[in-house]
Amino acid sequence: MFQQLIEYFNERNVLILGFGREGRSTYDVIRRNLPDKHIGIADIREINLNDSNVTLHCGENYLDAISQYDTVIKTPGMSFRDVTVPEGVEVTCQTDLFLRFSKCICIGVTGTKGKTTTSTLIYEMVKQSGKSVCLIGNIGVPVLDNLAEGECDVAVIEMSSHQLEFTTASPHVAVMTNIYPEHLDHYNGFKGYVAAKLNIIRYQTGCDYFICNAQQDFDKYYDFSKTPASVIKVCLDGGREDEEIIAVAAANERLKGMHNRQNVCLAANAARCIGISNGDILAAVENFAGIENRMEPFGVYHGIKFYNDAIATIPHAVQCAVEALGDVDTLIFGGMDRGIDYSGFEKFLETCRVKNLIGLPDTGINICNSLLEKGCTKNIIVAEDMEAAVEAAFRFTGEGKSCIMSPAASSYNVYKDFEHKGNHYKELVKNWKK
Repeated sequence: MFQQLIEYFNERNVLILGFGREGRSTYDVIRRNLPDKHIGIADIREINLNDSNVTLHCGENYLDAISQYDTVIKTPGMSFRDVTVPEGVEVTCQTDLFLRFSKCICIGVTGTKGKTTTSTLIYEMVKQSGKSVCLIGNIGVPVLDNLAEGECDVAVIEMSSHQLEFTTASPHVAVMTNIYPEHLDHYNGFKGYVAAKLNIIRYQTGCDYFICNAQQDFDKYYDFSKTPASVIKVCLDGGREDEEIIAVAAANERLKGMHNRQNVCLAANAARCIGISNGDILAAVENFAGIENRMEPFGVYHGIKFYNDAIATIPHAVQCAVEALGDVDTLIFGGMDRGIDYSGFEKFLETCRVKNLIGLPDTGINICNSLLEKGCTKNIIVAEDMEAAVEAAFRFTGEGKSCIMSPAASSYNVYKDFEHKGNHYKELVKNWKK
């Protein structure tokens, strides 16, 4: 892969569009291997870079630079909803380049929720088998960063819709955990979001596998009769092997809930596609240590069990967490409003066992006000910030019960990302004093 990729860069007039974590990673790969190649970098923010072989395009009109290049390597988080790509310009991304040029076995995982847990489980299963494996992509590791260490046998790639939007290749094993309305501000509605996700299967061949959640009707999104790949629809009563895996998962405190059992079965089926034994799969599930920011128990403070679920950015994920834990007395929720319909979530909050509902800006406060207008009799607290939310949680949560921060919204209205939000929450809880 390495030499082919470098030749690809060398033959093209390249623009790196967006200079965040992934954009800088792309720049580092090019510069290490082609120190004299002239490239462009465009970003709405100012860029401080001492490189005479770079043309910078910064400020409000940075997108105008697209027409000056034949290859645009786009950062995943940048929306192209209202962008017209000039004829003859190729738009690609790191994920696309990895899938096109890598020689290793690629297992891709996408879906609205469950991507990180499922990807990590697959990684642990493959690692348990003794094969060399990397975990890259939306997990927080730009896929091209792995090149410096050489290619491994298997690459497990967590893929967001943003990373899939401009891919023209699909992984050998593709996993779709689920699809719910998400990132509607990034695409032209739900249809555009689904179309991006489906690139994970669109370019598969007869040697490939597509694994999906049988509890969702994916047929309404894609005509599977047209795909040459082997399609495996996974359900929780799929056979003796999955029953054994589910039993082991149920005994692991970090895999609570029906949604995690589904993730385990999806991961197990993906691992089997590349020859991982059931023994290695079971060992990986038994020893799974969980994911930070996903139903993460981080301590008991003043008799209250606290959980951080900052990665739960849609209502369905919050409902799964509350149901899985079973003893949630206080729920802290809310974040950036991206146009998601919260009517069903409001009904859940009215009828679930959670007694204390603490709403953060913006969506949490809106939902709390709506519940109050409807006459909801639960203890509803409008919190202007995380400090106020944590204060209320300590004040109202019953001793021996659980408090979980599970936003049902993205974090960008206040925080850099969900990790920033989760870390702030944990820091406030750990340092709280009566």
